[in-house]
Amino acid sequence: MSENIKSGSTITTCFHCGDECANTRIAIADKYFCCKGCKMVYEILNRNDMCDYYELNATPGISQKTEVREGKFDFLNDQKIAQKLISFTDGKTTNVAFYLPQIHCSSCLWLLENVHKINGGIISSRVNFARKEVFIVFDNAKTSLQDVAVTLTEIGYEPHISLQDAELKKPSGINRARIYRIGIAGFAFGNTMILSLPEYFSFVSRWEDNFGFVFNILKILLTLPVVFYCANEFFINAWIGIKNRFLNIHAPLALAIVITFARSLYEVFSQTGPGYFDSICGLVFLMLIGRAVQDVTYQSISFDRDYKSFFPIAVDVKQQDVFVPTEINNIEVDDIINIHSNELIPADAILVKGKAEIDYSFVTGESLPVRKEIGEIIYAGGKQLHGNIELMVIKKVSQSYLTSLWNRDVFKQEKKENKFVHMLSRYFTFIILGIASVAGLYWYMQGRTDYMWNSLTTILIIACPCALLLSATFTNGNVLRILSKNKFYLRHPDVIANISQINHIVFDKTGTLTQNSNVLVNYTGKKIPEENLAAVASLLSHSTHPLSNAIFRHLHISPDEEIVHFKNVIGQGIEGWVNDQYIKIGSAKFVGAEKKPETHSAVFVKIDKDIYGQFTVKNDYRYGFEQMMMQLKNDYTISVLSGDNDAEKSHLQNLLGRETEMHFNQKPDDKLAYIAHLQQDRKQRVMMIGDGLNDAGALRQSHVGIALSEGNNNFTPASDGILDASKFAQLHSYLRFTTYGKKIIVASFALSIIYNLVGISYAVQGIMSPVIAAILMPASSITIVLITFGMSELASKRFGLR
Repeated sequence: MSENIKSGSTITTCFHCGDECANTRIAIADKYFCCKGCKMVYEILNRNDMCDYYELNATPGISQKTEVREGKFDFLNDQKIAQKLISFTDGKTTNVAFYLPQIHCSSCLWLLENVHKINGGIISSRVNFARKEVFIVFDNAKTSLQDVAVTLTEIGYEPHISLQDAELKKPSGINRARIYRIGIAGFAFGNTMILSLPEYFSFVSRWEDNFGFVFNILKILLTLPVVFYCANEFFINAWIGIKNRFLNIHAPLALAIVITFARSLYEVFSQTGPGYFDSICGLVFLMLIGRAVQDVTYQSISFDRDYKSFFPIAVDVKQQDVFVPTEINNIEVDDIINIHSNELIPADAILVKGKAEIDYSFVTGESLPVRKEIGEIIYAGGKQLHGNIELMVIKKVSQSYLTSLWNRDVFKQEKKENKFVHMLSRYFTFIILGIASVAGLYWYMQGRTDYMWNSLTTILIIACPCALLLSATFTNGNVLRILSKNKFYLRHPDVIANISQINHIVFDKTGTLTQNSNVLVNYTGKKIPEENLAAVASLLSHSTHPLSNAIFRHLHISPDEEIVHFKNVIGQGIEGWVNDQYIKIGSAKFVGAEKKPETHSAVFVKIDKDIYGQFTVKNDYRYGFEQMMMQLKNDYTISVLSGDNDAEKSHLQNLLGRETEMHFNQKPDDKLAYIAHLQQDRKQRVMMIGDGLNDAGALRQSHVGIALSEGNNNFTPASDGILDASKFAQLHSYLRFTTYGKKIIVASFALSIIYNLVGISYAVQGIMSPVIAAILMPASSITIVLITFGMSELASKRFGLR
């Protein structure tokens, strides 16, 4: 048992998950648990002799307060649905991958890779920690797909199975073709370099040596797969640019590889030189390494989620008075569907049975739940908070309100990527090709064909914009790597350049500036006696309303009292008899109190005929919010949008200043329109930071859209980047560091220009040996790479990034 002192009382924490225990009744020996679910997980692990789980990390478990209903995974018994999730089966064994957003530490890794000890039908399990996935192989004769999902859920790792999982195959996360290319290019580079050493350091006539020609043939054989396989992506990109009448940076790179390879072949077979095969292999190898560095930093993050990522794969549909699990794509108009507690509503429908309390925060941004009566429309994307409800579908999933948000034109438009490096290199390429052509023509007219070939080849080798491309590739790759280590993930290197041009930042309020999981509660009024306070806590424990839950957690009192005639008045409050006292808790009107103007939600308490006081509940802003905003205001203009009411407007204006624009009661369309207004009418370069599906249109419309996530991979709308919520206070440092990355590229480009000017001054004279040029080219590239790497590392320390 672990204890903390809070508000003068001892707080017991759960042995499994670390949450506070409302009472000490749920226990096994000296181990206390916050709920029966956590206790059950401990019992399962203890029964299977797997309590080493708790020794790897303190309180490593996930809270099990939200119970998983029995039969939730019955839909996996439907072979048509199951087949869409299974990776492979031969009838005897089955392979399946589940996404488990709860994975967070080494204890999770250990437990999931030993899950076969709990379910004997599981043959093996392997965890991809970065992607939060578990790959399971199970014996069909001993267990089933449903049983595997149930086993994972029982130990606290409920699989997230969405409609998107059924429709799309996930990428492997490993670009095997690039790994093969890197391996081949690296092998060829090392060996051609070794074979070239005699050429670089010999002081005798090399071609008199009988082994010289043999070595050159070996270098040709090693270089062939590098040119025709490893470097093919550079040739493809160059050709695509030419077809689109754009001379991108890959064009001179491809041309340099072709000319250098051709010249090398000519020298070898004419026995006039050794060629430059090691330079070709080295260049391709370094380029591929740089690309791989970029890829690995964000391969595990999903930036392109749509509504299908959040919908369940199946729901219960009424067929002849029996509810049958049905894939949601097969739901038809007029079908009756059964929605359970904490489940998402997949289609626009009418409430026909039950009490609906719908949380629309993910769609609209409004933090308070909405009560719905029988006969009212409930839109897709809302989440039922308590109890089962039955709905009659009025629109298919593909035609629902939520789907319409995703089918707007803004989602069909491709964002224009920043091509800073390509634009610079375009002019650079024309200049270099022009200089090479003029120099070659000059020496040809002078009758010096040897000088012509020397100048033409050495100019392309020396002045090839490889150093520029390498600097951009490695700088961006290292910036992405450093940011990802600090839990800020960018979709693509071009986002780095886009961020450097931002001058206006728009924040969503609910869930972005504020924490949905934490609120601040304060009590004002006449002191409530301890025995009455226990009764108030007991009454609050019977309510599912977020405000009631927040106050109950604030009191830290076990709900021990019996409630008689409990009544929940929708939209007003709760009431009931506790210890022969009549207690009402709710709005001022509900308890008969005089309400004063408030900036926050107020909940009044009345015991018998006495109104004691009120609890005020306000949003808790994220740690470091005020300081971060002060820093951002020095560099950017700020706006705040919210789907909530304007109850906290004055509080926010005191924090952010009157000059900060604030708009409340904003629907998704309003947010998107505001971003477009800033871009078109005010000519602003806009970054939008939001967290919910209601922000998806605005995120897409903005020049840079950043999704704030409580977990790296869990429930983030489409975006250009994902920022872990725990790192929100460091946003200003991240933006400054990202902007500095562009400055590093510009500086490396300047160094590349200086290097090229010096090299070209010798190359145009036709007196530079191609061998010297071949040595200088990779040397300069490696130097640029080291400089950019070092500068980005120093910058990360300067801005406080680890």
